[in-house]
Amino acid sequence: NHTIRKIVISTGVTTTIAGAAGSGGTTDGTGTSARFYYPTGITTDGTNLYVADRNNHRIRKIVISSGAVTTFAGSSAGTGDGTGTSAQFNKPQGITTDGTNLYTVSFMSNTVRKIVISTGVVTTFAGTVGSAWTSADGTGVSAEFNWPGGITTDGTNLYVAEIAGRKIRQIVISSGVVTTFAGGPGGGGGSTDATGTSARFSNPEAITSDGTNLYVADTQNHRIRKIVISSGVVTTLAGSSSGNTDATGTSAQFAQPHGITTDGTSLYVTDRLNDKVRKID
Repeated sequence: NHTIRKIVISTGVTTTIAGAAGSGGTTDGTGTSARFYYPTGITTDGTNLYVADRNNHRIRKIVISSGAVTTFAGSSAGTGDGTGTSAQFNKPQGITTDGTNLYTVSFMSNTVRKIVISTGVVTTFAGTVGSAWTSADGTGVSAEFNWPGGITTDGTNLYVAEIAGRKIRQIVISSGVVTTFAGGPGGGGGSTDATGTSARFSNPEAITSDGTNLYVADTQNHRIRKIVISSGVVTTLAGSSSGNTDATGTSAQFAQPHGITTDGTSLYVTDRLNDKVRKID
């Protein structure tokens, strides 16, 4: 629908705060006068929202208090570093923030980009531009990703849900060192609960953190997986097979869960093929 929607948690009241349903575009403006084109990822610093506007190859900023939408970074498809709209992205998808910087995955160029919020300076933080069907540990731009989708942070590290690599990757923010945190070293799919690289995922697309655990939307497995950060232990928190059932744990069903976030108490999941937002307590 090319929109940004707001849901009041206490009441479930849903409103459109930016964009117009079914109307794609690049227009900066206020509220429903602004336009997006397949916005895919979103994060907040408490004052503003930052949106990965995927098919516009841009990062958009929304002032929460006013609904004013501007283009924060990016202008066209590409891989160029730069400041603000002089930088380029190639289908940015997931986005997160540590309060000082934004980090977004550039899905089609297989990179993680860093944006300094105060200046708008964009650099390539990790990943080899254009690498495809490869997934290699390394430092900074010597590492390789295979279709990174979602990204989150616990304040010390970044964690990337690698869709085609079927892994969860860890990036130490201070050093840029990239390692495989969970999922098969060969990228083999599956649904095995285990520790670290003995676990298996199938096209994990989104990830969030409460600081102690990671929670992954394991899309093709129709499951929500939990990873204990301190140990790397992976378990299935909810879901088991494709469906639409509300229930507890693995008795519940999802149909390609695509996005996930937390308020510290509950998880909220966008259940793509069911066109729903689901809550997990």
